[in-house]
Amino acid sequence: MTTLLRIAAFSDGNSGGNPAGVWIGEALPGAAAMQAIAAEVGFSETAFAAPEGEAWRVRYFSPAMEVPFCGHATIALGAALAHRFGDRSFELHLNASAISVSGQRNGSTIAAALQSPPTRSAPLDASLREALLDLFGYAGSDLDPKLPPASIHGGADHVLLALQSRDALARMAYDFDRGRALMEQAGLVTIALVTAQTPRLFHVRNAFAAGGVVEDPATGAVAAAFAGYLRDIGWPHGGAVDIVQGEDMGARSLIRAEIGAAKGSSIRVSGTARFMES
Repeated sequence: MTTLLRIAAFSDGNSGGNPAGVWIGEALPGAAAMQAIAAEVGFSETAFAAPEGEAWRVRYFSPAMEVPFCGHATIALGAALAHRFGDRSFELHLNASAISVSGQRNGSTIAAALQSPPTRSAPLDASLREALLDLFGYAGSDLDPKLPPASIHGGADHVLLALQSRDALARMAYDFDRGRALMEQAGLVTIALVTAQTPRLFHVRNAFAAGGVVEDPATGAVAAAFAGYLRDIGWPHGGAVDIVQGEDMGARSLIRAEIGAAKGSSIRVSGTARFMES
């Protein structure tokens, strides 16, 4: 039996969050069919899942392309699987890695947590840094020197620009077509803009023009990649950070990332999911 659900992941209780499509069936459709379904759903991501032995084979599609990993759609999938099969952990086989997601029912919402693919980060190429500043209309003085620009990875490739102030983050704007071309040229899935309120609380905005979406209100893959970056630079994270995303879109989303000590290791990303009307 095939099911197509709409679930908001990383919600703030019964509001906010990032809507994802979740398709569950006995076997995955072809890539063209999944791309068409994702475009029709219209959310930033749709997760497609089918049984594969004791695990689940999972692929992710935005309205414009397939992506190797999507955190919020994985959280939504965990909620859907827990709703159907009960509270437990589920092994997921992605295109290039194996991860897990768990779900626990709690009234009208479901708490879900994923273990990300391995993480890594590297300093950002200077020419790409300048191109990104120009795209968003920021100056070098807008950047936070404590969090240097970086290429970050947690299942997919992203770049990070950390800003000095919440006001600068609120001003985020860019030309969509130009941003999409830049992201495709650089091989980026998203561009993450962040600002630190405290060492363990961050505000984030995420440009996703490459996937056909101006901005994502919650991005679990970026949360994992960013948490790995914080570990790499020796940030005083205390073992976990909290991320507020989507406020400037009117879709406040809450993400928690737990950070182990081993360099490059998986990040546990968790939040709440709520079912939406189909």
